[in-house]
Amino acid sequence: MKTKVPRVAIQGIKASFHEEAAFKFFGKDIETVECNSFKETCENMQNGKSDFVIMAIENSIAGSLLPNYTLIREYNFAVVGEVYIPIQLNLMALPGVKFEDIKYAISHPIAIRQCVDFFYDYPQIQVIEANDTAACAKRISDEQLKDTVAIANTLAAELYGLNIIERRIESNKKNYTRFLILKSDKKEELKEINKASICFQVGNYVGALSKVLNIFAEQEVNLTKIQSMPVLGKRNDYYFYVDMEWKNTEQYDKAIRQALKYTVNFNIMGEYLKNDKV
Repeated sequence: MKTKVPRVAIQGIKASFHEEAAFKFFGKDIETVECNSFKETCENMQNGKSDFVIMAIENSIAGSLLPNYTLIREYNFAVVGEVYIPIQLNLMALPGVKFEDIKYAISHPIAIRQCVDFFYDYPQIQVIEANDTAACAKRISDEQLKDTVAIANTLAAELYGLNIIERRIESNKKNYTRFLILKSDKKEELKEINKASICFQVGNYVGALSKVLNIFAEQEVNLTKIQSMPVLGKRNDYYFYVDMEWKNTEQYDKAIRQALKYTVNFNIMGEYLKNDKV
């Protein structure tokens, strides 16, 4: 009997960094479901059109993608994994196009921002923002644009038949993006876990947050990230999104039980296996 191929919803099109992250986590035997926005990926999975969503959550230069935290919480999806992708950006064009032919460079605003040092030396090239790195490569291929280059990954060059004319033009060679793997069903438990993503609120009084953080410290649970976001329509109320990892599961369980006493709207968004290799 043939194994069902997982359907993975991504923001963007094939050969985008989201698909690259999906390949790294699931392998290449997947069905990629292209979506125009992060919200559309969530709607897609909620309506049963995909099995997983892969969602960028932070970039080492651009920081956290705050709206995505809200999407995960509002749709109540389970975080079942993570994957890190190094952001390596290349300049690509149609075969035969030379560097001196280039008048325009197109890409996603964040990708452009990560290549400002390169384009500073070539003021004659007009840099134009677009919605998606891979979509820019596809456009050059579809429209046969001989005066335009895309800034994208090697996957895009391979898929859309472009030549890479300048490799690794990003300013910071150690840039990475972290992606979360989401699933609609929270019932399925992973056999091996050592990391969790949680969300909670605390009262607005002195020491409220530190009391909760100290509980995890006492149980030797390492907090790897803390992100706060205002609660819509409520002054001085915040959601705290926390990533944590541990070596002793009993200590983690104990910390969670104790933290429940001092928080409201406590939600374990997901428990999964740490996977932070870039």
